[in-house]
Amino acid sequence: MPGKTDHLNMYAAAKTWNPFKGCEFDCTYCVPSFQRQSKRQMNLCQNCYAYTPHCHEDRLAKIPSAPIIVVCGNADISFCPLDFTRRIIDRIVEHNTRAPNKTYYLQSKQPACFEPLLGNLPDNVILLTTLETNRDAGYDAVSKAPPPSVRYQQFKALKYPRKVVTIEPMLDFDHQTFAKWIRSIRPEYVWLGFNSKPESVALPEPTPEKVQKFAGLLKKAGIEIRGKQLRDVVI
Repeated sequence: MPGKTDHLNMYAAAKTWNPFKGCEFDCTYCVPSFQRQSKRQMNLCQNCYAYTPHCHEDRLAKIPSAPIIVVCGNADISFCPLDFTRRIIDRIVEHNTRAPNKTYYLQSKQPACFEPLLGNLPDNVILLTTLETNRDAGYDAVSKAPPPSVRYQQFKALKYPRKVVTIEPMLDFDHQTFAKWIRSIRPEYVWLGFNSKPESVALPEPTPEKVQKFAGLLKKAGIEIRGKQLRDVVI
């Protein structure tokens, strides 16, 4: 999905399960990654090729054999019809009777979409959102997703114990304010990383020194940091 890192690099044991695909947030940094991957499927599915939100009902039955499953990793699940999202959750619940030790990740840049599902999520589902920055100004040049402050409030408001924040690609931020945001969300951990495709898309980034200070504040609060593309930042 837009705003996510390459999950197979993030989680060595992960596989992506895509009964729903596509997104309309048009994040600039998604083009050289997820959207480019979708272009390879021109002969398989025109909707996948166009990155148009759509369901693949035939994929509901086959959950990959991996300990970590990234659900709809090539999409933003907020665009999925709610009844179909419920079917995805039901399928996870059903599969847990045979394979209870998997962990499932669901991510959206509009985390309020999870609210109707909270009562049905098994405890091996982790919810994620991407927060690249705490700054709303200029964000509309990067993405059509809800601005960071709205996304933060939506995610914080979810009454759910298992949350993770993806801070990749990082956009320039105010490190003290941003750290307060993350602390108030109380995530299990955060993913932290610079833009992994700088040759394809230019983004306004924080300095490594600022990122180091930010990481220090999170660590001081007891928040685990998992990193990728950290350049000179030490975590």
